[in-house]
Amino acid sequence: MRVDVALTPAALEPAALAGAVALVIDVLRASTTLVTALSHGCREVLPVAEVEEARRRARDLPGALLAGERSGDPPPGFDLGNSPLEFTPERVAGRTIVFTTSNGTRALLAARGATAVGVAALVNLSAAADWALGQRRNLVVVCAGELGTRSVEDEACAGLIVDRVLAADPGARATDAAERAVAAARPYAKDLPRLAHDAPHARHLQAQGRGPDVAACLTLDVFTLVPAYRADVDKVVSPYR
Repeated sequence: MRVDVALTPAALEPAALAGAVALVIDVLRASTTLVTALSHGCREVLPVAEVEEARRRARDLPGALLAGERSGDPPPGFDLGNSPLEFTPERVAGRTIVFTTSNGTRALLAARGATAVGVAALVNLSAAADWALGQRRNLVVVCAGELGTRSVEDEACAGLIVDRVLAADPGARATDAAERAVAAARPYAKDLPRLAHDAPHARHLQAQGRGPDVAACLTLDVFTLVPAYRADVDKVVSPYR
């Protein structure tokens, strides 16, 4: 088993996805929001790259919720933003959601060449590592990053997942990028709240008044569900528990 990490979608080698599985991470906040939505009974999520495409697709799906953000805020006319705290069972259970974000949905779309694509965050970290091990294929962990640059929180989450996979499978081989992610994650292994201070995007969200979002996203193993991005139908669904 080969284990690799791409710190941004642009760093992802398409050839590395052939025959491999992928875990897509956007801790602050898209992957956390997706895990929360599907765990709270959302029927399916359609990940979309652009705002206007999201609006168009939502118009074609009566009853669908339109969710996401640009610069941290929901675009005009959206039903929900990108806060996991908004995606309560009362709001999303049984619903279809059309979802677009600045980083996370683009990372999902970039990983579509993998044999299977799971959505990972700190809130489902143990389940995501177990899912990857159960696939018995090469693993590529894809970090969404922040507008084309690496993000501290995504790299830390990736490193923690890789560390668990390597510990559980002595035959697994980490690439240099995966080993660097493991090293970067070590300071946070027993101190996740430190990311609220060290991660620039966490500080940005807190300055916007979104401290509760940051706290929710930096919580370990709240959920056991690993959402699956089904590229054949272009939907995120919840078959992996």
